[in-house]
Amino acid sequence: MKLHKKRAETVIQALEEWNREELISSDLERKLKGTIEIEPFDWRRLARYSFVISIIAFIISVGSIVSDRALMKLIDAYFGAPAAVKATSLVAVSALFFLWGVHRKKFKQDMVFRNEAIFSLGVLSYAAALFYVGQLFHLETESYRRLAFVGCISYGVLGFFLQSPLIWMFSILSLGGWMGAETGYMSGWGSYCLGMNYPLRFVLFGSILTGVGLLHYHSRFLVLQKTTLVMGLVYLFISLWILSIFGNYGDITSWYKAKQIELFHWSILFGLASIAAITHGLKCDDIITRGFGLVFLFLNLYTRFFEYFWDSFHKAIFFGVIGLTLWYFGTQAERIWNFQIGNNKEPHGKKE
Repeated sequence: MKLHKKRAETVIQALEEWNREELISSDLERKLKGTIEIEPFDWRRLARYSFVISIIAFIISVGSIVSDRALMKLIDAYFGAPAAVKATSLVAVSALFFLWGVHRKKFKQDMVFRNEAIFSLGVLSYAAALFYVGQLFHLETESYRRLAFVGCISYGVLGFFLQSPLIWMFSILSLGGWMGAETGYMSGWGSYCLGMNYPLRFVLFGSILTGVGLLHYHSRFLVLQKTTLVMGLVYLFISLWILSIFGNYGDITSWYKAKQIELFHWSILFGLASIAAITHGLKCDDIITRGFGLVFLFLNLYTRFFEYFWDSFHKAIFFGVIGLTLWYFGTQAERIWNFQIGNNKEPHGKKE
C-alpha cells in the first residue's frame, strides 16, 4: 500500500496504538507495517494543483478573449458564421465534453482530476454558447443577467446529476455573479439595494450557502456538500472582512468621513462569525469550519492591529509585536502537538 509520508505516519501510529491496547498482536503489527510503502513525492497533490491552475488559465484566456472587442470582431470576421450557428456549435461541443467526462467517470474512476478538468471544458464551452445566444437576440448588457441565471441553473442541474463538485462550484460562482448583477439592476446600479452595499449582500448570500452546506438531507447531495460549504464560507468571510474595513458605505467619500469607531461593530460581527465557525469545527470535528474560523479570526485581529496602530507605533515596534505574537502562537501550537504525541505514546496498562 503506497501512502504519502504524513498519511503513512498516521497509519503507523494507529497500528502502534492498537498493539499497545492489545487489539492486534505484535506479529500482525509488523506484518501490516511491512505492507506500507512511503511515496517519495505526492504526485496526487501535484496533479490536483496542475489541473486547478490549468482550469484557471483557461478561464482567464476565455475572459480575455471576450473582453477584447477588437479580437472578438476579428474572430467574427474570420469565421463569418451567424451567432445562431456559433451558439449551436458550442452547445454541441459542450455536450461532447460532458458525455466524454461521463464516459471517463464510469470507466476510469481513478482519474478524478482529469475527469473533472474535462467537465470544466464543457462548462466553458457552454458559457461561450450563452454569450452568442445573447448576441443572437441582441440583448443589452443588463439583460445578460438573465442568461447568467440560466447558466447557474444549468450548471447546478448538471453538477447534481453528474455528481461533479467542479460543475457545482461553477454553478455557485454563476449564482453569485447573477445575484450581484440582479441586485445592482434592482437598485439602478446604485450603491445600495435594500439599504445594503455589495459586501453586506454577499454576507447574506454566503450565510445562506453555508447553512445549506451544513445540512444533511439527501444522499446524492453529500458529494457536493463540501463544495457548497467551502464556497459559502469563502463568500461569507471575505465579505465580512471587506465589511469590517469599509463598513456599509457605498462610496469612498462617505467612508473617509466615517470615524473608526463607527466601523467597529462590523469587526465584532466578523470576530463572532469566526468564533462560531471555530466552535462548530471543534464540536463537530469539522476541519473546514475550524480552519476558516481560525484563519479569518487571525486576519481580523491583524487587520485591526494595522488599522489602529500603523500610524501610532514605530515600525520596528509594530512588526516586533507581530513577530512576538506569531512566535507565541507557534510555541503554543507546538506544545499542544507534543502533548498529543506524548499521550499517544504513553503505554497503557494490561487489560484484565
